[in-house]
Amino acid sequence: MSYVSKSVAGAIFLAAGLTACDAGSPSKPAAPAVKDRPWMDTALSPEARAERLESEMTLDERIRMVHGVFAVPLLGPILPGALGSAGFVPGIERLGIPALQETDASVGVTNPFDVRKGDGATALPSSLMTAATWNKDLAYQGGAMIGQESWKKGFNVLLGGGVNLARDPRNGRTFEYLGEDPLLAGVMAGEAIRGTQDQHVISTIKHFALNAQETGRMILSAKIGEAAFRESDLLAFQIAIENGKPGSVMCAYNRVNTVYACGHDGLLNRTLKGDWGYPGWVMSDWGALHDVNYATAGLDQQSGEQLDSAVFFGEPLKKAVESGEIPAARLSDMVRRILRSMFAHGLFDNPPKQQEIDYDANAAVAQRVAEEGIVLLSNRGGMLPLARDAKRIVVIGGHADAGVLSGAGSSQVIPVGGAPVSIAMGGEGPGAAFVKMVFHASSPLKAIKAKAPNAEVRFIDDAYPSAAAALARDADVVVIFATQWMIEGRDVPDMTLPNGQDALIEAVAAVNPHTVVVLETGGPVQLPWLNKVGAVLAAWYPGARGGEAIANVLFGDVNPSGRLPMTFPASPAQLPRPEIDGYTLPPGEKFEVDYDVEGSDVGYRWFARKNVKPLFPFGFGLSYSAFAYANVTVTGGETLTVSFDVRNTGARAGADVPQVYLTDAAGIKRTRLLGWSKVTLEPGAVQRVTVMADPRLLADFDAGAPGWRLREGTYAVALGASAGDFTLRGEAAVSGRLLKP
Repeated sequence: MSYVSKSVAGAIFLAAGLTACDAGSPSKPAAPAVKDRPWMDTALSPEARAERLESEMTLDERIRMVHGVFAVPLLGPILPGALGSAGFVPGIERLGIPALQETDASVGVTNPFDVRKGDGATALPSSLMTAATWNKDLAYQGGAMIGQESWKKGFNVLLGGGVNLARDPRNGRTFEYLGEDPLLAGVMAGEAIRGTQDQHVISTIKHFALNAQETGRMILSAKIGEAAFRESDLLAFQIAIENGKPGSVMCAYNRVNTVYACGHDGLLNRTLKGDWGYPGWVMSDWGALHDVNYATAGLDQQSGEQLDSAVFFGEPLKKAVESGEIPAARLSDMVRRILRSMFAHGLFDNPPKQQEIDYDANAAVAQRVAEEGIVLLSNRGGMLPLARDAKRIVVIGGHADAGVLSGAGSSQVIPVGGAPVSIAMGGEGPGAAFVKMVFHASSPLKAIKAKAPNAEVRFIDDAYPSAAAALARDADVVVIFATQWMIEGRDVPDMTLPNGQDALIEAVAAVNPHTVVVLETGGPVQLPWLNKVGAVLAAWYPGARGGEAIANVLFGDVNPSGRLPMTFPASPAQLPRPEIDGYTLPPGEKFEVDYDVEGSDVGYRWFARKNVKPLFPFGFGLSYSAFAYANVTVTGGETLTVSFDVRNTGARAGADVPQVYLTDAAGIKRTRLLGWSKVTLEPGAVQRVTVMADPRLLADFDAGAPGWRLREGTYAVALGASAGDFTLRGEAAVSGRLLKP
């Protein structure tokens, strides 16, 4: 979502008449006897409970359920009962309907503009780092941690579940998403959503769909064919919805094939609610609604209504229903979908209770994600892990003395106890003061000092390469922290490290090759100095205890097991769009992004199709140990099942992520991830692993049928450590059939 308001927002807020009188009282989930409120009978299904409750509602009460406000005081007074957050829909006390208290987002409970003074929260690492763990259990644990923290703060809706495929590493929200592959992103998002909802907090999934860049996101039209769409971005959503069963879907700002996503009948009614049978509700992104008729196109609720040009789902919707322009049955369906999710996920039966939070325990979850999500990209001569007997260590840059970087925008988490460093990034307009680079209070410098108590550890900032090089010249080890700040609403113009950091690294590496570079970035970046440094770690945005996690990997207390969820291109020239579409256009000028260029071949699939070698392939990551694969068997039938042995051939315990890829589908060459397993092994240990392919990954989507057409024939697979490193191959026959869309 966006926190950039329109100039008329305040007037709209007042014109809407949103006062304590008509908003309804704060929700008080009192519990009269079930005979008085039969929808409180927990023996009934969520659908039956929703139907019984909705049938008792007046027209005004139904309308009240389908629009909500951005609950911060920037756009007018906060409504009574609102906690102060991204969103609020008042409850209906007469019927015992609790309010919807909605908070961002995927990496922690946010506090926009510090509206709840001093209310910090635990920050998970960036979602991209969660994806880099390739660990479904950790994705669940992270989602559960945020869900529990939300619940204990009084919230019952988490605006999380970002699953847009990373089609461009320069996208300002890449860090919020889960990489470039539909299977990996869908599975990891589904687990995070499931974890959140197990805490009696509804999770959204967002942004539906093709919100793949921030440049022109409110106006661009994403052009893509039906088959390519279904085989890529929509498949990621479909898998995540099947696995996580989110209570709500948040539609996107952008247009899809010229039609706005929040008013897209094909996306919302035909695909989501029709083909997939989705039973929950669709909410708009904040400021993404343009017409009351979006209701008939499948939108169920208007969010952050002050950011739209009108409260379309208020009085205009009421008049449209009264006139018959929009059927009353459609409004009832909108309300029942909302109520159904509220019943299904415990909002009536297990309402949130504000209480103390064990922030230390929650930070430990964040640290585990960071430790498994750090990717060792390079380790020349086995420079890592660092020796604890090093006498002189120099740490450079990245505010490593204070903490670790985080991504910004609506997902920005205010750290518990406040941020040790918060840098105003400037800009124009009323929102510029809130655009800040925020660091979490987990100092890598302090953690490094704790690991090497007998060493002289010195720190210098990155302002002058010459000064850094002079200090680093005689060090046993140099650790440079390189940062790339990214924020919702802005794409970065290229893939270089900003503020001259590449020159700094070059200068230091020229005088001391025993240099480790730790990247704290929102996504892939170019590494022109790669062959001049000793080692490189991708540490992404590592969250509440990122400093400790980084030090544990540097010194070998944790054996790195992260794998890239995104390809690292050698340069933007290798991308489907070397220049960001619309980047140089005047603000407000509509344009089209042609995703048919790559179609469903996102990321590593594009590189395979073009036979181009990236800097680092999807799935890549090194370890302090070594692993070997053997005895692969492939069986066919209705799908492919691949079994193989994984052996730890190294000298220390570690975790590996063997990956299985489709390479040939009944005579058609293609590369698709079919599955993976994260395996932890002691030295010399062997484990048998089995991966069963989702048949949709073997098939092509047939828009005319419609459905997934699986051709009869021989299918070939390859097993390896990444999309660019196949070591074993096999094949088997698969029977043909048409699968439902």
